Amino acid sequence: MTRLGYQIPNFTYPGVGPAELFDVVAAQARAADSSGFDTVLVMDHFYQLPMIGPPDQYMLECYTLLAALARETTNVRLSALVTGNTYRAPTLLAKEVTTLDVVSNGRGQLGIGAGWFELEHDALGFEFGTFTDRFEKLEEALQIILGMLAGERPSLDGKHYKVADAINEPPPVGRIPVLIGGSGEKKTLRLVAQYADESNLTCGLDEVPRKLDALAAHCERVGRDRSEITVSKQAMCCIAPTHDQAWAEAEVLAARLGMDLSDPATREVAASLIFIGGPDEVGEKLAEVLATGVDGWTIACPANGHIPERVELLGQTASKLLA
Repeated sequence: MTRLGYQIPNFTYPGVGPAELFDVVAAQARAADSSGFDTVLVMDHFYQLPMIGPPDQYMLECYTLLAALARETTNVRLSALVTGNTYRAPTLLAKEVTTLDVVSNGRGQLGIGAGWFELEHDALGFEFGTFTDRFEKLEEALQIILGMLAGERPSLDGKHYKVADAINEPPPVGRIPVLIGGSGEKKTLRLVAQYADESNLTCGLDEVPRKLDALAAHCERVGRDRSEITVSKQAMCCIAPTHDQAWAEAEVLAARLGMDLSDPATREVAASLIFIGGPDEVGEKLAEVLATGVDGWTIACPANGHIPERVELLGQTASKLLA
């Protein structure tokens, strides 16, 4: 399961157009594959997220990209972080994840969540629904998908989905792990306890102990051994060989977001959101995350992940903490 995951969150890079784009993405995945990461993950979105850039920045479709990266890598698992359940019928998603597992020779992973980006839904014609609707859909979808991945032929006459003897052939190469993303204590972590192998938390660092307690309580209620579940924490980094290099590269992303890192207050905000610095500085921040009780991280490098050497440096820095 994911203890050191590399997430690719953006596809707009300096001087890179559509014809060169996949080569740059593939170079990141290969760098992660060779430097200690155990999983490569990509977002399942169609528009760029507001905290990273405007909606019209490049965004590649998740499962097509993961299948292509399967041929560029050898060791890492491949996953969405996370699939928006609202974007695909659960039977289609089960087939996509199974196909990913087959083409990667057993390295597919299902990362899934309820879906949240309303602009994307409204613009592209996906039904958004209420918060309750989305979580009801997610639970029904998990019942269908997990049955199909396990070689069963599930049927469900649910409120949101209706399937009858759903066949999934060929089966996966091996057992496909399931990651559920999000930090909601009442709904998300209950679904983790009941259905998942991994929880990926997106909350503040000070909230992690409470989330872990909530997960443990849900496990107890459903009769699950909490130790069976790996918990990773989402983080963003901008690492470089030196402190000054890292901040210079962070300035490129900041400028794209209309932020001026020469302003001390803005610089402080950036440092609270992204671990910026040389290997020792970033390593200290990652160690603080581990100290909260999680098992590892999923790490995005929106400012400089398109530089393979930065991915390698991050993998080498973080893997030492897990040794």
